[in-house]
Amino acid sequence: MEEFKHIDTWRAVAAEFLATLLFVFFAVGTVVVTGILSGGDMTLTRLAVIALAHGLAIVFLVAAFANISGANINPAVTFGIVIAREMSIPKGVAYIIAQIIGGIAGVLLVAAVVPDAIDGALGAHSLADNISVGSAVLLEVVLTFAVVFVVFATAVFPRGPSIIAPVAIGFVVLVDHLIGVPLTGASMNPARSFGPALISGEWADHWVYWAGPLIGGALGALTYELVYIRGRKGRPI
Repeated sequence: MEEFKHIDTWRAVAAEFLATLLFVFFAVGTVVVTGILSGGDMTLTRLAVIALAHGLAIVFLVAAFANISGANINPAVTFGIVIAREMSIPKGVAYIIAQIIGGIAGVLLVAAVVPDAIDGALGAHSLADNISVGSAVLLEVVLTFAVVFVVFATAVFPRGPSIIAPVAIGFVVLVDHLIGVPLTGASMNPARSFGPALISGEWADHWVYWAGPLIGGALGALTYELVYIRGRKGRPI
């Protein structure tokens, strides 16, 4: 708890709130606006726009906030970093709380600025009719694993290519959305899912968007930590 006596810790927590707020605003805003324009249909064009919006938002937000807080912007990423012992548990909890509140604020901002947004589901995630709950959890595990593995490979690992981290992380988020949106909505981020669910009241299968990303985040972090970081240093697992 000693680190909470330093202003930099609180700056980092505030940065996570702001970064998540902006991410959810752009992500949910894009889902809402494209839904209005397309009449609610998930066309190939709308899918591409949604994927681009999520991926590009991550690119510039990671680039802007990485030097302040590490730019987790995602409880699953923070959970993985804590599991790998790259962050203390209290600081991780503070990050996750800030991210969740930021996600709620981002959705409220969309509802405030986009006409008729509140009449819809506000970008709330839901399962497609052709996917089972078990398959949905597995998909969210795989999608989040990819994100967190890339985070560790580019941003966490000291000798990783950190200069390309924003682009690498943004692009894996983009690609994940291309396969995930038609099936689960491609959450990978409990804060992104929780805000719209809370404001719209759409809670169906909501636990999937916590279980899948948290499991995937832990597996991605542990895989990189145990196989690559410790393996290279010759440390015992």
